[in-house]
Amino acid sequence: MNITIYSTPTCTYCKMVKSYLQQKNMAFTDFDVSKDQTKAQEMVQKSGQMGVPVVDINGKIIIGFNKPEIDKALGL
Repeated sequence: MNITIYSTPTCTYCKMVKSYLQQKNMAFTDFDVSKDQTKAQEMVQKSGQMGVPVVDINGKIIIGFNKPEIDKALGL
């Protein structure tokens, strides 16, 4: 399972996504797009928008804390 989260430190929904994945014991890579311009551009290319969080689960792009879509992408 390859999980990448594009987030910012002040984003409440970003914190919720990370907390939810931790509860499910899912490992993920988190990129702070407020500090990493390259990753911010990558996020926009993948999602087509600037809002965070953007979650990439094995190539499936999920915008925001969309629990049903996250569970579906995780196979739960």
